[in-house]
Amino acid sequence: MAQYFFSTTLSMGFNESVDRVTAALAQKGFGVLTEIDVKATLKKKLGIEFRPYKILGACNPHFAHQALQVDDKIGTMMPCNVIVQDTGGGQTEVTAIDPVASMQAADVEALRMIAEEVRQLLQDVIRSV
Repeated sequence: MAQYFFSTTLSMGFNESVDRVTAALAQKGFGVLTEIDVKATLKKKLGIEFRPYKILGACNPHFAHQALQVDDKIGTMMPCNVIVQDTGGGQTEVTAIDPVASMQAADVEALRMIAEEVRQLLQDVIRSV
């Protein structure tokens, strides 16, 4: 199976990890457009208990604009999702999508080049948290 994400584990609590990831994303020019609380959603919709798990929809406006100029349908693959999940024992896993892997479906050279730049930024975020 092809690798489609980057991941790291932090030795800190869930909420602190979400704050740290959000700050690291901001340092690389990303804003968080959406925040999905999977635990709360599963509880509300299905009555299921689930571990703390958030999906952060991160967007770098500069690169998003470039990509949309190449292909106006590429918004179907945005934003770049970053997940933060409690893995127990004071550990939290942070995982980001590899935009190069997700953009392969578009098969457009200009988009691949943009995705490579975004990939580097997201890898930097994962390394910095």
